[in-house]
Amino acid sequence: MNRWRDLYCGELRPNDVGRTATVAGWVARRRDHGGLIFIDLRDHTGIVQLVVNPERAPAAAEAAHAIRSEFVVRAVGEVVARAPEAVNSNIATGEVEIQVDQLELVARSEPLPFQLDDDNVEEPLRLRYRYLDLRRDRMQRNLRLSHTVVAAIRRSMEEQAFIDIWTPTMTLGTPEGARDFLVPVRLQPGTFFALAQSPQLFKQTFMIGGLDRYYQIATCWRDEDLRADRQFEFRQLDLELAFPRRDDVMDVLERVVVASFEAVGRTPPERPFPRLSYAEAMLRYGSDKPDTRFGLEIQDATEVTRGSEFGVFKSAERVRFLVAPKVFSRAELQRLEEFAKEWGAKGLAYLVVEESGEVRSPIAKFLSEDELAAFAAPPGSTILFAADTQAMVERVLGVLRSELGRQLGLIDEAQDDLLWVIDFPLFLRDEDTGQWTFVHHPFTSPLDGHEDLIESDPGGALSQHYDLIWNGWELGSGSIRVHRQEVQERVFRAMGMTDEEAHAKFGWFLEALQMGAPPHGGFALGIERFVALFAGEANIREIIAFPKTASGSDPLTGSPAPTTQERLSELGIRLANPEVEIGR
Repeated sequence: MNRWRDLYCGELRPNDVGRTATVAGWVARRRDHGGLIFIDLRDHTGIVQLVVNPERAPAAAEAAHAIRSEFVVRAVGEVVARAPEAVNSNIATGEVEIQVDQLELVARSEPLPFQLDDDNVEEPLRLRYRYLDLRRDRMQRNLRLSHTVVAAIRRSMEEQAFIDIWTPTMTLGTPEGARDFLVPVRLQPGTFFALAQSPQLFKQTFMIGGLDRYYQIATCWRDEDLRADRQFEFRQLDLELAFPRRDDVMDVLERVVVASFEAVGRTPPERPFPRLSYAEAMLRYGSDKPDTRFGLEIQDATEVTRGSEFGVFKSAERVRFLVAPKVFSRAELQRLEEFAKEWGAKGLAYLVVEESGEVRSPIAKFLSEDELAAFAAPPGSTILFAADTQAMVERVLGVLRSELGRQLGLIDEAQDDLLWVIDFPLFLRDEDTGQWTFVHHPFTSPLDGHEDLIESDPGGALSQHYDLIWNGWELGSGSIRVHRQEVQERVFRAMGMTDEEAHAKFGWFLEALQMGAPPHGGFALGIERFVALFAGEANIREIIAFPKTASGSDPLTGSPAPTTQERLSELGIRLANPEVEIGR
């Protein structure tokens, strides 16, 4: 390669015995055996053992005495076979070692704030010293996995004749369900750009402009509370194509997913992926991103309980239940009820079916034979009910199903289930304002034949919105878009937006829709979430090089930080809170 090394540490094998090798890397461990000094030298490919013998190389031995963990060194020596009793089967290079002739100390290291092989280091400390954390096997593996997946995505998109086009980061804010990050403009005081939450309108504009198969790995920004699967800034595979059917967009994504599985050496899911309507997903799983690796499906009992003597069932808008394959104790049932209440339930009715077939429950005496027959469950199980509004029943039983799947070990962790959820509502009622709001975004087209419902029955209108789900995680969303200006204006009006407001926010785009806009549709797949699932990581911070903490800060750089009064004045900004510290 060059004077620093001619091969990587992890590449040495028995067929290299007899050659002279030059390696370089970090000292993982140093062991002084009172004569011979053993050094485990590490780079991203693995570890090789160096043996420093003072009789063979006295200068190298003297240098080795000063070496400590995480020093950077370069070594030159002969590759030799280890004695049979010294072979280390735990590492790829364990059959060989290097008898060092030259040892060069390249860079020293101060004592470390934590040991790199310690798996119990608190996350804030890891992020404060991220440059050390990045040396660990976990981070090396995850970031290289991310590269492999993104490279596979790019190859697949180019094989499908998409072209990579960059779009601006600074733009006009659009309603996408999260707050914008604002950028003040020095040359135009009092005005602001928004950092793009997605390239949504730009990619639709490409379709109007005749660039009919677009993609990019886009960086997006959203000012929202952080959690395990959310960061301020993130990447997505962003794509759009002209003249598609919904199936065409899905086919593009399925090819991308299969290519990614193949690139990381995993068996790809069979195509086409299964499809589930939104209504069916909510009924059977209580979630629009269902984990279908286990059963425990929800069943509806609304009709059979309309005449029930149990008042909670009789008066509820919806009554649904699931059957858990376990006889729960009273203490376990109490814990499950508390869990359900945390999600808004008023209680959790149950029927326990003992191994003998006997039914145990305080509500059993109020239930008719027809009701008990409808709730029939095998011996050794527990029937859990939710009775409330439809939204509440779906929410409570959905999270309860997921929790029981984990608690009871019902989930096959080795299984990969990918599916599409389709036919989402076009609008949902906003709980705070009472107005109709979009489910996907306001540029999503109604399902064919549902355009007339935009005004007459917004809650009944379905959309051409589709989500891709992997093992209960939403990988991304897409839709066929509105491509006619009059339909787009009707959608805005249904959301309570006046024509004046619509033109103030989207006037340029509404104008573009009047200039021969073809039918078009697309998708956005979250890269970090996709890679995290491949890596088996529950938190996307583990596959991001420099993430923010849950509080939105960066312990490595100390950002965000106050700025100077001079810079604020230059931007025409005055802080409303005088207590905020200003940098000097």
